[in-house]
Amino acid sequence: MSSSQVSFFRTVQAVLWSFIGLRKNSEGQEDMAKLNPFPVLVVGLSLALIFVVGLIALVNWVVAQPNTLS
Repeated sequence: MSSSQVSFFRTVQAVLWSFIGLRKNSEGQEDMAKLNPFPVLVVGLSLALIFVVGLIALVNWVVAQPNTLS
């Protein structure tokens, strides 16, 4: 893997860890020192958009199911 691919996966990993909120402070500090803020922002916004669209799709799918409880 090239260094740009490793950096991209490291950025995605850092953003996903921040979404979950489980991260050692030392690892977070290391990521802040090594990662470029612009790709982190782009990946964060992209993953947040995917999450919201996924939730909307899930709700629409659940609402469209036939009501079998009646």
